[in-house]
Amino acid sequence: MNRINFKFARTVCAASLTALTFVSAVQAQTTAPTVPTPAMPAMPKGMMGSDGMKQSMMTGMDSMQKMPMTGDTDKDFAMMMKMHHQQAVDMAHMELKDGKSPAMKKMATQIISAQKKEIAMFDKWLAKAK
Repeated sequence: MNRINFKFARTVCAASLTALTFVSAVQAQTTAPTVPTPAMPAMPKGMMGSDGMKQSMMTGMDSMQKMPMTGDTDKDFAMMMKMHHQQAVDMAHMELKDGKSPAMKKMATQIISAQKKEIAMFDKWLAKAK
């Protein structure tokens, strides 16, 4: 690619990124917050579907943020990834319960299988690392 074409491509990419950032910022400011109000009560525990998936993700992120770090990178990685994988399993179960797409249900089944194996590997490693 010659120098002029490279500069043009870089300018187009930068302009696109700037536009996307601006649109995201505007959307964030104009999107109604999802804070419970009297008209929209807090979600009941165990809610499924898209709202349940979002709640599951938010709960998992909150738990990971509150998790005390040991200072041992390997242990912290294993503990946080285990929690992260469990959130994927929980969301996949919600897909199996409420989803409609056979392709997504198949993907959810594969995720459950793979993530449970990795959770077991983290558990095994953590048991030895005590």
